[in-house]
Amino acid sequence: MDSGSSPFFQVMNGWAVSPGLHQNHNNFLPAIKSMPISAVKQNSVLQTLVNKSQEPEKEPESEDLLRAEQEWDALENIQTELYCKKTGLIGVLPGQTPLISFNEALQYFQTADLSEYMKKIQPTVRRSGFSAVSHLLFGPPRLHRDLHAERDLVLTIAQCPLDNGQQVHVRILQTIYKKLTGARFDCPLFGSHWEQLGFQGLDPGTDLRAAGLLGLMHLLHMVMDPKILPLAHDIFRLSQHHRQNFPFCLMSLNITRICIQVLREERVSRECNRRQQVFAVLNDLYVAVYFHLYHVWKTQNKTISDSGYVLKEVEVLAKKKPKELFRQLDVHLKERPLPKDLPLEIWTHHPAEQRIENHDGSHAQAGGICFTGVCEQQVQEDRLI
Repeated sequence: MDSGSSPFFQVMNGWAVSPGLHQNHNNFLPAIKSMPISAVKQNSVLQTLVNKSQEPEKEPESEDLLRAEQEWDALENIQTELYCKKTGLIGVLPGQTPLISFNEALQYFQTADLSEYMKKIQPTVRRSGFSAVSHLLFGPPRLHRDLHAERDLVLTIAQCPLDNGQQVHVRILQTIYKKLTGARFDCPLFGSHWEQLGFQGLDPGTDLRAAGLLGLMHLLHMVMDPKILPLAHDIFRLSQHHRQNFPFCLMSLNITRICIQVLREERVSRECNRRQQVFAVLNDLYVAVYFHLYHVWKTQNKTISDSGYVLKEVEVLAKKKPKELFRQLDVHLKERPLPKDLPLEIWTHHPAEQRIENHDGSHAQAGGICFTGVCEQQVQEDRLI
């Protein structure tokens, strides 16, 4: 039975109960609000419901009691639901969906039908007149043709909205939440906890208009790479500072937007051509830009009132000197050793053999784009141009 559509269910302290039952048994209701179902069933008042099959059939005491019994039968199933509906009730028991690695999430997008969103992309900035001639003569090199499909997939993911009915989308969100907060259990898909992570409202999907799911993929890369996770925690802690606070996820989405523009203006084409990759280069650029913003914010005592100026400064730097940003990040990661108390599950998502660059792995398949190895993590030397 659907608790969202039934008038006989209300949510009290996270537990679903029947108002009919509330009216007839006020004396035991406070006790069940903090109990699991297995404990609530031991209450003597509820024995007529949970043990009815063991007693002789008799006429129900009231119509409300009969209805309450019918809904009780479905209550345990309702409580084990993992996800919530925006217009319905929030699932009352948290789940434990497995973490998802960047590679696994990318494989999903490589095989999914994204034709609807691919039609909307503009791979490069359109130039005309003197601007076009100047860019051709003095601008950065163009992206190799064999990397166009990978670039287009990046931009297509940036057009994809969040779908709470898609398991991979939800796993990405839950992984980001758990790795940033240290939580062991899933959180509701809607609620004020997303505001605490730096989204603007109760629904994180409403903030993804400018960056799409690429914004979540960049966050996923940051929290699932064991070398970068400590930096992610540093940035997140600064975002919670009593004076220098800023919306962590919203700032991240702005940085993803900058990376998209840098890619479209072909400012990182040289590095993409050198490494024969687009995803990995853009991931590194995202982290490098966020690190630079973090360093400026912390050392220069910036506050939220400075955010517009700081974002503009890092955007200009990303377009003019991406090489310098890569160098700064590389120095920071080399100077900061990995923590010795990293959770074991981090390493299970990044086996050593996945860190080897595969220059021959990119290829197209009928029915969808598939790039084998395009997102594998690089050794530190590959961050330098």
